[in-house]
Amino acid sequence: MNMEIEEVSYQALPLLSLNHVSLLVKDVWNSVRFYEDVLGFCLIKRPSSFNFHGAWLYNYGIGIHLLENKAMENLDVEPRPINPKDNHISFQCTDVNLVKKRLDEMEMRYVTAVVEEEGIKVDQVFFHDPDGYMIEMCNCDNIPIVAISSSCALKPKFGTYNKKMMPIATPNYSCGFMETLMMEKLSMDMLNFSF
Repeated sequence: MNMEIEEVSYQALPLLSLNHVSLLVKDVWNSVRFYEDVLGFCLIKRPSSFNFHGAWLYNYGIGIHLLENKAMENLDVEPRPINPKDNHISFQCTDVNLVKKRLDEMEMRYVTAVVEEEGIKVDQVFFHDPDGYMIEMCNCDNIPIVAISSSCALKPKFGTYNKKMMPIATPNYSCGFMETLMMEKLSMDMLNFSF
């Protein structure tokens, strides 16, 4: 049996940044309180034309959209183990020890992890929101900036799509927008450091 595979080149979609993360929740207002009180998000106006209960929050350059789903009430109420290798949303923080202290004060369960590479440590704290979604807090700014080569993986340029099988993207990357932003930030950091 001779299977012919057709590959089609494509150009990456014109993305700019992450806009929001959308989460299904049991109780919108319980989740709103968590994202406001624990993570510092602010409730923002949500279009009134929606015919389902939800809330929008914003801070740190991203939005979190909460969508109430009563079917979630039937899900397991047993707290899931906090597993750093599970799906999660990660936030950069200024003080990991302060995060742990505040979580202790709120009597919230959490686990910690440390990633160490060439003498540089990244501290991580993982915990769940009221619906079991995992949140990570880290000091990932400890990771040094690596020089970007001509084959940087920051901006997809072209790839292939296999129509016979499950869509598989195998991008060929080139540098561009993100590299420019990183260099601008590095330049500003260097200016601030030199004063």
